[in-house]
Amino acid sequence: MRVGRESDSRFGRLRWALLALLFVSTVINYLDRQALSILATTIQADLGISDQAYAGIVQLFLFAYTVAYLLAGRITDWLGSRMALALFVGWWSIANILTGFARSAFGLGAARFALGLGEPGNYTVGSKVVSEQFPPAERGLAFGIYTAGAMVGATLAPPLIGGVALVYGWRVAFWVTGAAGLLWLLAWLWVYPREQRAAAEPVPAAAETPRAERALWGDLLRDRTLWLLVASRAIADPVWYFYLFWFPKYLNDERGMTLAAVASLAWMVYLAADLGSVGGGAISSALVKRGVAPARSRLWAMSGAAMLAPIGLFAAFHPPLPWLFAIASAVAFAHLVFQINISTLVVDLYPSRYIATVFGVIGAGSGFGGMVSAHVVGQLVTSGHFDSSFMIMAVLHPIAWLMAWLAVRGAGRSRLIARMQPVEATGRG
Repeated sequence: MRVGRESDSRFGRLRWALLALLFVSTVINYLDRQALSILATTIQADLGISDQAYAGIVQLFLFAYTVAYLLAGRITDWLGSRMALALFVGWWSIANILTGFARSAFGLGAARFALGLGEPGNYTVGSKVVSEQFPPAERGLAFGIYTAGAMVGATLAPPLIGGVALVYGWRVAFWVTGAAGLLWLLAWLWVYPREQRAAAEPVPAAAETPRAERALWGDLLRDRTLWLLVASRAIADPVWYFYLFWFPKYLNDERGMTLAAVASLAWMVYLAADLGSVGGGAISSALVKRGVAPARSRLWAMSGAAMLAPIGLFAAFHPPLPWLFAIASAVAFAHLVFQINISTLVVDLYPSRYIATVFGVIGAGSGFGGMVSAHVVGQLVTSGHFDSSFMIMAVLHPIAWLMAWLAVRGAGRSRLIARMQPVEATGRG
């Protein structure tokens, strides 16, 4: 009953409208991101881009994505959710439209670099909205719902992007998805009016003095718990980047599937990820409601995911296509259970005042891991060892879970968390 009263009094109805809009922005975010991997073989043939050059373009996106995460988190805490997300979505939508005008590997790389600068803001804003608007017993589910937009986007991408490209050409696919983001922007500014910002964001981080800002970053860089969470994301997330950026290409190049076949079947993997997103969040939220401490509930859900994800090893042995899709779907499901719960864990540990900044640092770890893995996978693909990538990905989640467990174990000794908690201790479970 206490959780219900807290939800009714402190957290208003606005949260569900904002969550719905975050879900849609995440769908668009992943449509824009996934478009290149769906059309990679077609674009490479049209622009004369090699596999190594394609890997470099993926790395450019991930480099920008990694650096921008650090900036996006602080910008989110400075500007607040309303204006920050408007800025980010507008930027990345224009970048995606520009991708459709690329005439060379350089132009394509520049457009994807620009895309990478904008896309992290969707998730720093999302973490702030969840932290401010939802009590601990609802946070896992809230993260799962809005993050499910990523999987809906990835699920829709093969048939939608592939279908548009087959009928109108690959350039139009980028123009259409970019325009969708600009239309969403109008809805966000309308639903989240300026006068509601004060109620939703009562403690503007922009009020920090330069001295306090330096002290905050000093604490961030010295915090062992934070760095363990960074390491966990950096180790686990390359698995998702692999299935996002390289799996459609693997189906094209190694298994002989046409663009039309990939468009009609690859969505199944991302649908499984959708189930992991909502289901993983619902599991840990249900455990919290049953009296399990929030951090422990997230770790329990993550441990199940870490045990399932290594099944991806069997994809390296060229199973029949139905089995390959089943294996990839299981890995995608496991990864999203893991990702949702480590994201919610961050919100459990750190207060809303600085949550986007903290989440940005951890997200940068994700981008760094993806950037390194893009280089490794690119080398393996170029040398004819695509199958070895599946073997490497299979061992990452158990290592990442260990990092998260060590982070929770040492959270009580974190000076950063101790410094932040007095600002906003309510609801930390």
